Amino acid sequence: MTKSTIQASNLFKPIKVGNITLPHRIAHLPTTRNRANPETHVPTDLQKQYYTDRAKSGALLVTEATIATPKLGWYPNVPGIWTKEQALGWKQIVDSVHEAGGRIAVQLWGLGRVAIPGLLKQKGFDFVAPSAIYEHEESEKAAKDAGNPLRELTAEEIHQLVTEDYPNAVKLALDVAGFDFVEFHFANGYIASQFINPVINKRTDKYGGPIENRARFLLEALDNAFKVADPKKIAIRVSPGNQFQEPVNPSFKEDFEYITKQLQARADQGNELGFIDVVDGTFDVGSGAQNVDISSILNNWKGIVLRGGRYNNNKDEEWKLPVEDANADDRTLVGFGRNFIANPDLPQRIQEDQDLNPYDRSTFYTIYNYGYNTYPFYGQKTDADPDAKVEGVALA
Repeated sequence: MTKSTIQASNLFKPIKVGNITLPHRIAHLPTTRNRANPETHVPTDLQKQYYTDRAKSGALLVTEATIATPKLGWYPNVPGIWTKEQALGWKQIVDSVHEAGGRIAVQLWGLGRVAIPGLLKQKGFDFVAPSAIYEHEESEKAAKDAGNPLRELTAEEIHQLVTEDYPNAVKLALDVAGFDFVEFHFANGYIASQFINPVINKRTDKYGGPIENRARFLLEALDNAFKVADPKKIAIRVSPGNQFQEPVNPSFKEDFEYITKQLQARADQGNELGFIDVVDGTFDVGSGAQNVDISSILNNWKGIVLRGGRYNNNKDEEWKLPVEDANADDRTLVGFGRNFIANPDLPQRIQEDQDLNPYDRSTFYTIYNYGYNTYPFYGQKTDADPDAKVEGVALA
């Protein structure tokens, strides 16, 4: 594939997403990081630099997973957006991204059964999930040692999550922080994925059993978001065939056919999401990427799709797969995680067919600046000290 073929592809044609026109179709996927303030979960100056640098190419950026409510758990040094202070910190990042020419979505996160029971106990929260089924023996031991065993969410608690807690995060993200989009992280074994998966959802009420019930949490969260926000500013991330933090859903094709038809029905009635972010591959450090069949989504959803999960980790095949996906229709964005971490100017490097900085997986989840804002733009060099322990300063 030649440089001219890449440049002439749909990758570098404008596309309208929601009410916003993007200059190209390469997006920054959400990548969990740990550079926020550990006490307040307010984002820091390190995150401001990170997103601002990647906005200079005009890309759509989806942030790292950001806690929507502490009721569902959190991890140390991850950002939140359940308080105004957190939202004001994010506002500095959003404003900087816009000034640099980019657009940005915040990803709302709920952990459920993959939370840390000891942290929850320290703050007076129960360890909760759709069903009291632990992720693994280590989680069960940690919960029992903390005196905070996993329990099933009550119907009243679910109602409060979808009608109060998530709408609160949506309003803070849009009205205070000024994000362009809010993406519900309902993939990869987190809260809504736990509801959808029949292997770990054993409820006997209206949130368990057939897919009409197992999808209820997801759809109620979206329907209540529509009450406080323009639906075109709302997005959702899903992962059919996911095997991270949960057993593979044996009925994922049928389940996501139902869910996508429900989303399209809402779109037909005037409540169209800005986009659906689909994990179309699974990745394991040992075996690499594997494709996932997402036809049940592509065949039933007519709107914008952000795909990511199966693209090359290097340019050996000259961006063949993302170009093919972008050219297949006029509605597809292609997303990158690891390569966008290591290359702040990734869209330019793809467009010009330039070599990439290799990423260093060992620095992904540290709290320091090294391996975060120390990757150079093309043609530049960095002399960053790998032993430097530079931590972020909260923005609010």
